[in-house]
Amino acid sequence: MTGIEGVWLTQDAYERLRQELVELRAALRGPAGEDGEFAAGRRLRRLELEELLDRAVVGQAPADDGIAEPGMVLTVRFDDEQTETFLLGRRDGADTDELEVYSPDSPLGSALSGARPGQVCSYRVPSGDSVSVTLLEAVPYGMHQRRR
Repeated sequence: MTGIEGVWLTQDAYERLRQELVELRAALRGPAGEDGEFAAGRRLRRLELEELLDRAVVGQAPADDGIAEPGMVLTVRFDDEQTETFLLGRRDGADTDELEVYSPDSPLGSALSGARPGQVCSYRVPSGDSVSVTLLEAVPYGMHQRRR
């Protein structure tokens, strides 16, 4: 581990990624003959999965304290009054098709991490402009699932 904080994963996502890692390891031990670039891609994915699973925080819902952190479903309002609801986490860390997923390392995720409802945060978009966003609500992923 590199000292980087844990990565929130659902139990289902953890099992799916663990199975993918098992299959990748088996394929990489198999007979050679794959295109070098393809094999290199598989090795890179294996390393990514190993690091992700080593850092995994599984089945532990974040505290229902309204603070934006990985594993929370955030509802935000942008300056133009549009609202959006999304999961703060890793795309491959949750089993969700109905929610967008933003990484805590993304500009939006980074700006919102640690925010409380009502807090206005800003972040830079690729054009260099600053965008303001207000956190309206942050609830643990499991609670959001039960509300649906």
